Amino acid sequence: MSTNLLSTSEPTGFGGVVDEFIWQWEGQPLRVVYETLGQGSPLLLLPAFSSVSTRVEMGEMARLLAPHFQVVAVDWPGFGESSRPGLDYRPEIYQQFLEDFVKTVFSTPITVLAAGHAASYVLLLAQKQPNAFSRIVLTAPTWRGPLPTMGANQQVAGIVRGLVRSPILGQILYKLNTTPSFLNFMYRRHVFTDADRLTPNFIEKKWQTTQQPGARFASAAFVTGNIDAVHNQSDFLQLVQSLSVPLMVVIGESSPPKSREEMNAVAAIPGVQSAVIPGSLGLHEEYPAAIFAAIEDFLFTESD
Repeated sequence: MSTNLLSTSEPTGFGGVVDEFIWQWEGQPLRVVYETLGQGSPLLLLPAFSSVSTRVEMGEMARLLAPHFQVVAVDWPGFGESSRPGLDYRPEIYQQFLEDFVKTVFSTPITVLAAGHAASYVLLLAQKQPNAFSRIVLTAPTWRGPLPTMGANQQVAGIVRGLVRSPILGQILYKLNTTPSFLNFMYRRHVFTDADRLTPNFIEKKWQTTQQPGARFASAAFVTGNIDAVHNQSDFLQLVQSLSVPLMVVIGESSPPKSREEMNAVAAIPGVQSAVIPGSLGLHEEYPAAIFAAIEDFLFTESD
């Protein structure tokens, strides 16, 4: 597996330097886009997996951190501005990608702030390579995709995934589930708590993200649980307990009940620092200043 770095000057993102990481998966090159802002010790921002996943959701967080760190935010393969081929997206892809990206882009242990479903991949890499990270912040960490969370079994989830991946029917189903009105509904239901932020322009940008060629493949994998890196709460908690680096968890006080219970279980583990702030599953985008205030001491206090 080979990797390469290519610099670009695309006027996108949140005001940083936009680069391409050319990554090989099973002989297929994928263009992964990432953005760097600020100077100092490195800090990696990993957006949450979702149909609208993009590094830009980390933009305000990046600007708050950039005076203190060299902040790097990445578009996961299959999402954002990165390549979106019709792969069978599964955990092995993202585990290997994160390992290769961290190894290639950074030369020292890094701080990482990961949102939502990115949590499992950070914890797995920290278990495999304890020196990859110096500190870990997880915001609204989750480990189970939407359909499994709603109670769908693997068979049902597999059928849905197959339908969305199919050439014609899949495109129709995907478009129906990514209309601006549906995106607005989902944001109001469990992503944002302040409906005033869901302006037509905001929803339009999210919708545009969902309409990129090939967007339905990775999105369907996330929704149906096919990129769940762990499959039960005990395994997720075991990953946390196995950590040898400091961990802080930030929880949105309005998180959905099932997700909130699981986040509370992580926060209850001895040695884990935690904070509860306003927001829900999208708190890293909706309340970045509150996150920064909550994690400031954790980031800047020397560990024992």
